[in-house]
Amino acid sequence: MWSRTGLKRCPRRPAAAPVVSVPGGMSTVHAQIEINAPAQRVWDTVMDPYHLKDWVTIHKSVSQVSDSPLRRGSTMQQVLHIRGVSFHVHWTLTDVSSPQHAEWEGQGPAHSVARIRYELSGDSEGPTRFAYTNEFIPPGGKLGNVASRFIVGATSEREANNSLARLKALLERSG
Repeated sequence: MWSRTGLKRCPRRPAAAPVVSVPGGMSTVHAQIEINAPAQRVWDTVMDPYHLKDWVTIHKSVSQVSDSPLRRGSTMQQVLHIRGVSFHVHWTLTDVSSPQHAEWEGQGPAHSVARIRYELSGDSEGPTRFAYTNEFIPPGGKLGNVASRFIVGATSEREANNSLARLKALLERSG
């Protein structure tokens, strides 16, 4: 099934070890981490747009958050900064099942699209396994796909792992 952004909807599945792939021009990053905190606390943190600055390494700012608390259809504007370049993404929360699953679809510059998926599992008291998946279709056709392998590949994997490490430290420190 295809979503309105052109990304194929994938069945929910736990993420494996960090992986970056570029099948057919789509870059995919999977990362996961175990956090010694209850799932609800992890959920409350990752689903609060104003907490993104505390754990997402490439986050610069967020604005125009449509709802609090977030629900299916909620939107926000985010500025991300990677490799010296800042860019705006308009995110829509397309699927949510508290406190286990959330899926965001984003529209970026030059018709780029992305989907971010959060999957939480574990005992309600903790620890919680947090799995993160980012699928990205770069602009620019075949040339954009080739460039994406260099720009998105190792940098995206490193930033995803660094972000999850920051999330773990934040939640375990404040718990």
